[in-house]
Amino acid sequence: MNIILLMYVIILAGIEAEALSYDYTANIECLTIPQKPQYNGGIIQNPEINDGLQGWTSFGESKIQHRESLGNKYVVAHSRNQPYDSVSQKIHLQKGMYYTLSAWLQVSNGNVPVTAVVKTNEGFKFCGVIFAESNCWSMLKGGFIADTSGEAELYFESNNTYVEIWIDSVSLQPFTEQQWKSHQDQSIEKERKRKVLVQALDEQGHPLPNASIYITLNKPKFPFGSAINSNIINNRAYQDWFSSRFTVTTFENEMKWYTNEYAPGKDNYFQADQMLQFAKSHNITVRGHNIFNDDPKYQPKWVYSLSPNQLNLAVQKRMNSVVGRYKGQVIGWDVVNENLHFSFFEGKLGQDFSAKAFNKVHNIDPQTTLFINEFNTIEDSRDGLSSPSNYIQKIKQIQSVNRQLPLGIGLESHFSSLPLNFPYMRASIDTLTASRLPIWITELDVASQPNQVQYLEQALREAHSHPGVQGIVMWTAWTPQGCYKMCLTDNNFKNLPTGDVVDKLISEWGKAQVLGTTDQNGLLELSLFHGDYKIQINHPIKKNYSIIHHMQVLPKEDYSNKTTQLIQLLV
Repeated sequence: MNIILLMYVIILAGIEAEALSYDYTANIECLTIPQKPQYNGGIIQNPEINDGLQGWTSFGESKIQHRESLGNKYVVAHSRNQPYDSVSQKIHLQKGMYYTLSAWLQVSNGNVPVTAVVKTNEGFKFCGVIFAESNCWSMLKGGFIADTSGEAELYFESNNTYVEIWIDSVSLQPFTEQQWKSHQDQSIEKERKRKVLVQALDEQGHPLPNASIYITLNKPKFPFGSAINSNIINNRAYQDWFSSRFTVTTFENEMKWYTNEYAPGKDNYFQADQMLQFAKSHNITVRGHNIFNDDPKYQPKWVYSLSPNQLNLAVQKRMNSVVGRYKGQVIGWDVVNENLHFSFFEGKLGQDFSAKAFNKVHNIDPQTTLFINEFNTIEDSRDGLSSPSNYIQKIKQIQSVNRQLPLGIGLESHFSSLPLNFPYMRASIDTLTASRLPIWITELDVASQPNQVQYLEQALREAHSHPGVQGIVMWTAWTPQGCYKMCLTDNNFKNLPTGDVVDKLISEWGKAQVLGTTDQNGLLELSLFHGDYKIQINHPIKKNYSIIHHMQVLPKEDYSNKTTQLIQLLV
């Protein structure tokens, strides 16, 4: 008898939820007229400033004015003497609620950072920052979690007191923690999974009910991994633990300049070569980290005494050496690490160093994505140096040399002991997603603290569910003396609680075997994560016999127009 396995792969419409859907959109263009406020303004009164100054008052000692231009009405804070002299609105907060904020801002002159702040009875919440321009409107997106209930004030500040601050289309939308999690579930169903319809038929085309279907994910499409270091080279236990879990890695120090060229002209790629071979043998992809680091303390010791001309020659040799050696063997290069916070090379070789370095690396390895890689962009709303707005500015600077560079956005994600600000994290990724560049979480960890395990799970869930994120790497390379901030195993490679969280999520994200039985019509409907699967079918009419087939579940955009696959398997 023949059994026919008929598989339809269709896009999943999404899950129904009572919660208001989250708006992942953001705009990084400067517009003549601002867009409408998200969520119709949420809890903000008079969000489009169409009803005069109703709901809006002066904050500090500034004066405010209602204005109109090109048919658009807005409020202006002028005559400012202190950074906080501005416009504000009183709001009522509920403890534990997640607040997502958006606003459109303009200044009277120049290109000036403007920060959104919420003043509560307990202190100040820094919600986000934008470089506001003159003559056009820019969108700020951010957020915070309320740690107290009661009256508060939302206002906008700038250290440049010479400019007027113009404000329009303001929104502040609260969500419960449960609603926030429902957004993650909705996004995962839409962005990470597809619905698969399996039908078992006999050779006459009759449905076969009660067929047992076993589906195993061989390799997920979404890259998830951890950093490694040279301890893995001759450690079989470490290799087995790692390779059974992860599909992508980053070398902690073994591809860095101070490791590869410890003395002028003395190249050392022994460890990196061995680690790359380990990764290849287990089908694990590698991110190239890093070609340069702009932090002065992370340079080869011999570099500090070089003249600018000598440094330039050393820099050119470094790029030719490491990129030429591993060309086509890594999925991305961190070209100039942390150059929003530091400027070692710019200070010696000119402000266009980064742009030139990216272009040079692209010429050597033209098929590989080139990443800017920074910390605090999503971790800390108080760090204006690496804010999404500053990040976008750096992207534009690098693209000024070559608009065709295959750039990527690297977000280190080193979370401190402070409670994680998930509304700010999500909103920041929203803003960066508007650049249409690939976004990776590149070095995720959480500082040691009582809530470390909880925060790790929450951060990974938030990152994995965001439609703009294309991969996650944790910064959890194992050493006998302890890890950078967070280990996943003990020295016997038994999971710590953090490792248990990682295993739970790996299983939840598709690794666990899916079991099912066809109904009276021979049908089984499943929602599966994107990836490569093995599907096995058994039926009572053929005991001790099974049919095995391999299939791919891919995002909609990866399919050809033909989305139905018919497979005939003989029994």
